[in-house]
Amino acid sequence: EGIKCILFDLDNTLTTAHSKTLDEPTITLINKLKRQSFQVIIFSNSPKKRVSIFKNILGVDCCPFACKPFARKFLSIIKIYNLKFSEVAIIGDSMMDDIYGGNNVGITTILIEQLEQKEYFIASLKRKKERKIQKKLRDNNLFTKGRYYE
Repeated sequence: EGIKCILFDLDNTLTTAHSKTLDEPTITLINKLKRQSFQVIIFSNSPKKRVSIFKNILGVDCCPFACKPFARKFLSIIKIYNLKFSEVAIIGDSMMDDIYGGNNVGITTILIEQLEQKEYFIASLKRKKERKIQKKLRDNNLFTKGRYYE
């Protein structure tokens, strides 16, 4: 599809919201992507202190305090790495942050299930709104959980 750079959300995408470790399948996936020449970047709203732990474990770049869904850091990554919008994808568990932010700047977005239900209070408020949005989209056949495209 022409994707060269994958932005990964951290909390509830790569690891649970309060964890300081990664499971082996996640490490294996990231290493496989790096071997396939993908630029992998942890793109998180979390602070640098938290994001740096996983940056060091995985040996990838990171963008802490990404302020998703705002466009500024998305655009900064595209400029710094000299990428086209069509060459960047974001993978995350939040429609309100990851998906809306990525769609807003015109990159490929991939929504995944959150790893656990336990999360920060603000995130739980966003989840309620996300469920309403998803229901409305499902009712109009615009969103199907579990549907994949080739």
